Amino acid sequence: MTPFKVKDCALLVRMSGLPPAINLRELRERLAACSENALFHHFCEPLLRPAFDHPDYRNDFAVWAKWYLGDRVLAERLGILDPFSMGSLEEVRAVTLDIIDERLSEVVAIPSAAQGDEFYFLEATTIVFDTEDRIASARELAPAIRKMTNGSVYYHFLEARRRTPAGKDDFSAWLKAEERKNAKYIRALDSIDFYFHSLSNLKEEIIAALEKVERKR
Repeated sequence: MTPFKVKDCALLVRMSGLPPAINLRELRERLAACSENALFHHFCEPLLRPAFDHPDYRNDFAVWAKWYLGDRVLAERLGILDPFSMGSLEEVRAVTLDIIDERLSEVVAIPSAAQGDEFYFLEATTIVFDTEDRIASARELAPAIRKMTNGSVYYHFLEARRRTPAGKDDFSAWLKAEERKNAKYIRALDSIDFYFHSLSNLKEEIIAALEKVERKR
């Protein structure tokens, strides 16, 4: 196979241009109007930001609902959303709006944040660079991933699902060049339930799945 080129990435974050939301109704209005890039940033890219205070939530909307709106019920409903299980970001938007509409129909007073704790809609550009590391075969994949940064794991295993037409991770796409030979590795990668892991935990899950294949060879 052609050697796999290991890349790394970083985010260049900017304001989306939308005004901030101070309460749940404004959040709903901004969500309906924001770009897909903003949706992706707030649902998927928080994994790239070091965080120690909100380990239970993987998206910014759930975090804001709990800590700034004080609405744990809404936070739990938003927190279980897996954007990668949906067919498109527009589907993610529609499901999120349905959850917010349901919550708005339940509450007597619209949940609001304190002044200074507004939700700011952001977008990001992914800056990608070549690490110059190369992987020559499927058997080298697990040891190579062990040395990768979280940015590389994110770029190749998560961001690739939005970037590639097939919606698959870069490792699986590379292994499919010799699909019959690498079928067990591809199945191992497909078996990983990845979204609710931190990047560090995800990295260990990928390594464990690939090493299990090696032990059975």
